[in-house]
Amino acid sequence: MCRIAGMISKRLPAAVLREKVTMMCHALEHGGPDDEGIYSDDKTGLVFGHRRLSIIDLSQNGHQPMTDVQQKVWITFNGEIYNYIELKEKLARLGAKFRSNTDTEVIIQAYIHWGMASFSMLRGIFAFGLYDTEKSLTYLVRDSSGVKPLYYYINDGDLSFASEVKALKKAGIATEPDSNWKVRFLAYGHIPEPFTTLKGVFSLPKGEFLCWNHKKGTCDIHSYHVAANKTIITDLDEAHRSIHDALIFAVNRQLIADAPIGVFLSGGTDSSLITLLANQQKHARLKTISIFFNEKAYDERMYQSLILQEIEGEKFAHLVKQQDFEEFLPQIIEDMDMPTTDGINTWFISKYAHDDGLKAVLSGVGADELFGGYPSFNRIKYLKKMRQVPRVSFAAAKYFTSDRYKKISFLAYNHPLADYLLLRGHYAPLDIAKILETDLANVEDILFNDKPMPNIIKYNEEDAAWFETNLYMQNQLLRDTDVMGMSHALEVRVPFLDEDFKKLAESIAPEIRFDMNQPKKILIDSFKDILPRAIWDRSKMGFTFPLQQWMRTHAEINDESLYQSKKAKSIISDFKRNTMHWSKIFALYQIQTHA
Repeated sequence: MCRIAGMISKRLPAAVLREKVTMMCHALEHGGPDDEGIYSDDKTGLVFGHRRLSIIDLSQNGHQPMTDVQQKVWITFNGEIYNYIELKEKLARLGAKFRSNTDTEVIIQAYIHWGMASFSMLRGIFAFGLYDTEKSLTYLVRDSSGVKPLYYYINDGDLSFASEVKALKKAGIATEPDSNWKVRFLAYGHIPEPFTTLKGVFSLPKGEFLCWNHKKGTCDIHSYHVAANKTIITDLDEAHRSIHDALIFAVNRQLIADAPIGVFLSGGTDSSLITLLANQQKHARLKTISIFFNEKAYDERMYQSLILQEIEGEKFAHLVKQQDFEEFLPQIIEDMDMPTTDGINTWFISKYAHDDGLKAVLSGVGADELFGGYPSFNRIKYLKKMRQVPRVSFAAAKYFTSDRYKKISFLAYNHPLADYLLLRGHYAPLDIAKILETDLANVEDILFNDKPMPNIIKYNEEDAAWFETNLYMQNQLLRDTDVMGMSHALEVRVPFLDEDFKKLAESIAPEIRFDMNQPKKILIDSFKDILPRAIWDRSKMGFTFPLQQWMRTHAEINDESLYQSKKAKSIISDFKRNTMHWSKIFALYQIQTHA
């Protein structure tokens, strides 16, 4: 787990390239405090940079950028390859020679022996730049779930890339703001891929690779997925057995580390299950990290204790108070790579995990999306009925005074993103236009005239899963988890998104995979032998902080003079009367304060 950066240019002097990449590495130091490395090929005009967080093979053998003995291939790699031991054994039988115990070297040898086909063989969370010196090609590659970020910028025949957007900005490579980011942010509560806050800087899509041809100075982006025959599991008992075995396998292989590893334990179903399974493998070596509050409505200690009494190892619990929020909010916002209305919770628990001596943790992210854990899985059926009403009927909803009903105006737009924003969005288009003092038509064009999307027509659980996985989880949960974790030099692993487990879950027939009477029933039933009933037989809470209360007493957030438009000031006034959700206010606040 690390941070990476690089630049390719035939027009800039070699010294300038090295300086730019070094500046990016300095901006990424928080995510890789253990080591720094720079590789440059002055003839080609390529520089790779690396900041290391040592988790596998803690010796100097893991120094990056790394190459093979013959220096045919160079790599700068961020992430973990969970099946590297199996791949290493296969490669050794083919004659590959290894000088370290790293998963990084396995990627190099896999590419040397299998070429681009090796990308789809990797199981893990990763983003890397790989330079083939003989073919004069550079590849940027991102994992299939998009757990690890990778941003690129192409300008004047140059290619630059980094693990965080702000690295490109701090190095002076890309500095012009994207004029549309505020519209997207106010609608979504995050900035959806592939867009960023900077003009021309894009996120490489998950499961894809960018190939840069040095001789031509051109690039192409392709998927590395290999289509497989999909076997549909329709038998419930078979599904239970498969889920049980596959999740245990995923957890076990994601516990591989030469550095201390632990688990985030919130007290909910997903983190509790991951904790119990990790304990079976790690026992006394496992550390658990939990958070609790003085505010009783948010305190999950009772549920956490049910799991803690079943496991071994060190158990760390941390009280988070309003004064902690007040003290650390400026740092939290500074650590955000891009604005987000989430991530405060992950920042705190990552800080405490780091303080407790951990470099890697397991998280329960992904289960809700795979097995129907969100209200949207039920609500989407009502959306289907509403879509049968003529769209013009909803146009007047934008003038509703009640904030709760304004989002119905999204149904006036014939676009899948409008469906998602009705379910998950923050501000309706007219309110966004008023907040930013721009034309409604401009807002509509930004939100609904982007690249084509899958046609959501069935409005069933599978459509809800697509929305939650590819929009909410991808752009908010995973990005916030990575950025906030790495701001404390902490790697967060996600067993529910293990490639093989995810493929299995998606091969289960929807009729048994989703249960509208009990969210995630098939997952819970697969582990009823170890999962206490009190953990899953309660209302869904999520990993939530008392932010409604804390933000209402935050002096600067509630200072109406900070906000420019009349609409923004009125929203702050509503928040003071407790008639507006904190996440919408937090979005407004960041619009004003984002540098």
